[in-house]
Amino acid sequence: MPTIFTHAVIPATLAIVAGRGRISTPILFAGVALAMLPDADVIGFMAGVDYASAWGHRGVSHALSIAALLAMMALALLRPPHRWTVFAFLFVSAASHGLLDALTSGGLGPALLWPWTQERFFFPVRPIRVSPIGADFFSVRGLETLMSEFKWVWLPCLVLAGSCVLIRRAPAASAQGSGRAHQSPD
Repeated sequence: MPTIFTHAVIPATLAIVAGRGRISTPILFAGVALAMLPDADVIGFMAGVDYASAWGHRGVSHALSIAALLAMMALALLRPPHRWTVFAFLFVSAASHGLLDALTSGGLGPALLWPWTQERFFFPVRPIRVSPIGADFFSVRGLETLMSEFKWVWLPCLVLAGSCVLIRRAPAASAQGSGRAHQSPD
């Protein structure tokens, strides 16, 4: 799994890409929470739930169907004016968790298509180093994981978000520049 920090990067990037004012702060926080929530299933380790079980780590909690259900529940609580846009944001935020996990180098793949199948999936390309769980996170391997996530998730998200911001500012800057050029001095 990527670290919890990296799961939060996806909704933050989506909010920036959507543009200022399109995703409110409460909705952004809900998206971040939904993106991180599936890893609460690690509690199952303490309860003796087998990793390979549908209820184990990367099982039911990582399914796209559960992402849709969580998005609907959050939508009902938030009651935003643009329901379909917010639902799409919340669903993609929640679904991004399992999809990122399917890009990692270890563990079992996520059960993305539960309840239709309990099969665990990985993408053919798996560039993100799997994060160690627990205290092992504070090790060289944890640092290597963060570097991998920076390269494969954070950096592309920064480029995407930055590009969108620059593209939106370009017409405004161009209009301001052309407006000044046509002004006559007093």
